[in-house]
Amino acid sequence: MSSEFVRFRLRQDQGGYSPSHRSAQQIQAIITDWAKRVQEGWSRAYTHVTIIMLAAVIFSIGSFSLPWNYSLPFRATPTIAPSLGFRDLRSSVSGRGGNGRDTFESLEQTDIELSPTATQAVQQPFSVRSLVANALLQSPVVHTEIPDRPRRSVITYVVKPGDNLLKIAGEFKLEQETLMWANPALEKNPDLLVPGQELIVLPIDGVYHTVVKGETLASIAKKYKADVNDIIKCEYNGLDPENPQIAVGDKLIVPGGVKPYISTFVTAYNGPIPEDAKRGSGIFAWPCSGVITDRFGFATFSGRWHGGLDISGYTGANILASDSGFVTFAGWSKTGYGNVVIIDHRNGFETYYAHLSTILVQAGQSVSKGQLIGLMGSTGNSTGPHLHFEIREQGVRKNPQLYLP
Repeated sequence: MSSEFVRFRLRQDQGGYSPSHRSAQQIQAIITDWAKRVQEGWSRAYTHVTIIMLAAVIFSIGSFSLPWNYSLPFRATPTIAPSLGFRDLRSSVSGRGGNGRDTFESLEQTDIELSPTATQAVQQPFSVRSLVANALLQSPVVHTEIPDRPRRSVITYVVKPGDNLLKIAGEFKLEQETLMWANPALEKNPDLLVPGQELIVLPIDGVYHTVVKGETLASIAKKYKADVNDIIKCEYNGLDPENPQIAVGDKLIVPGGVKPYISTFVTAYNGPIPEDAKRGSGIFAWPCSGVITDRFGFATFSGRWHGGLDISGYTGANILASDSGFVTFAGWSKTGYGNVVIIDHRNGFETYYAHLSTILVQAGQSVSKGQLIGLMGSTGNSTGPHLHFEIREQGVRKNPQLYLP
């Protein structure tokens, strides 16, 4: 139907169109609009019907097969699980690759229970069409774990750059004290590690003891608060359980032993000036690297008098002699300096190095300008690792920055 076939002849009055004429125009417009809608709807319906008929013809032919067939490889699927994993149904149950000839009967001989879906998949020809979502089974994977075996003897470790006591002890699964007790030099200065330095490392925690004249197993055990039977049974000592014998110079490991703490006493040097004592040049050098956190004089933040120069750094930083001279004091100070070294430069000047973590010189020792005398720390009255440095002339504190470059 088209709007061209419906026409109305409008009567024309002398004065224009009558109300009946206007009604006819409205009816004509409605008919024209509906005619367009019907025409557009028929075009869309024709297209849809054509597509549906084409699809019906295609599916009426019947199902068709893929022109190719691909068999999965007969090897185990990699798995990150240490003991169980998913793998190919036709692969070896042992998980070692196999020859690919394992059958359903061989699977039945194992303790693995197959679901009905998996059983059907195994019996079917193995192809892409027969592979179903649940056709994978979980099978044991032979996995060899090598346990950590204890070391059988005492070894020597060479210190590498970046090593520290905690790191080395953790690497060998030992306590830090075990390393310290086995290395006397390290016991006195735990922070003094130099690349290339050799350390004795025990296989277990305890004390490494050298037998001296007059000692017995009982006295050694008592000294280190250990059980004498543990020393005898320790396989590293090689003692006869029936008749244990020790000799002077023998090295024994005391399992679980604790070495008694021996305090180190230091005194100021009051003797004559050593003949080889160097004389200072009067030209001072910076004793360490770092950030100046407090200057000489009245501190602005607290209003207190500060008699030296504070240089902030990190624990273990090198502290160097600012000028040549000899050490008059090296040890603990009760005045709040903590570990302190005092150097007399033999020209009326003295320098103080306070709050050290480690002292590497002793009273009466001659030192050269720039020589390592200790390590930075935070001992005494200190809130963080830094060096408190003083220059004194005839016993009077001077501003160090007036003498330093």
